[in-house]
Amino acid sequence: MSGAEAGERGGRPSARVLVVDDQTVVREGIVMLLGLLPGIEVVGAAGDGEEALARVAELAPDVVLMDLRMPRCDGVEATRRIRARHPGTQVVILTTYADDESLFPALTAGARGYLTKDASGEEIVQAVENVLSGDAGLSPKIQRRLLERLARTEPVAPPGPKEPPDGLTAREAEVIRLIADGLTNQEIARTLHVSTATVKTHINNLFAKTGLKDRAQAVRYAYRHGLANLPETNRISPSPNGVNDL
Repeated sequence: MSGAEAGERGGRPSARVLVVDDQTVVREGIVMLLGLLPGIEVVGAAGDGEEALARVAELAPDVVLMDLRMPRCDGVEATRRIRARHPGTQVVILTTYADDESLFPALTAGARGYLTKDASGEEIVQAVENVLSGDAGLSPKIQRRLLERLARTEPVAPPGPKEPPDGLTAREAEVIRLIADGLTNQEIARTLHVSTATVKTHINNLFAKTGLKDRAQAVRYAYRHGLANLPETNRISPSPNGVNDL
């Protein structure tokens, strides 16, 4: 059963997805996989960033699954242009690379999700659903790498009781702390015993007060203003092969 035949999932229409990858075999394989997944409708494919821009303008997909290293226009530049010209289309990076030099430029360009190509079909569907609901579509290892990078590089204030900055209410400060802890909107709602709609209202309000644009910026803000505890990266146990388990 294809994504289109699967129709609505959980009362929502299928997400319309464009696949971008310069390797024909890989691109066709991803399209074939997505066609088997519920809640996904593949509306097209492209072989590089330039073609992706044209296809987004033509098809107006909900989400673009974007490779990074491609000829003519790479995934970072294509993401930047898509987000500038078509703000209704979200971008999830789907790449072989998980290094800092690939991850952070892509997120800065406006990607809302980042997966490596060893992701399962369920992880891809979850990432698509997350970015469409306003959450970040990051795999656990990517989120861990992001938090560790922030812990190493961001100037931070020590956490502790004090007046929240920028006129944030105590509840809005709690929400941004939970965002920094990596929780989705649904998980924040369960933690605070409120509805997801209420969480989204808090997020919209705190973004308006602080000038933040996305959850990655919210994580940086929370650390910088002492609203969240930094991950203790120096206490990470090495994996059996001697490499930290990211």
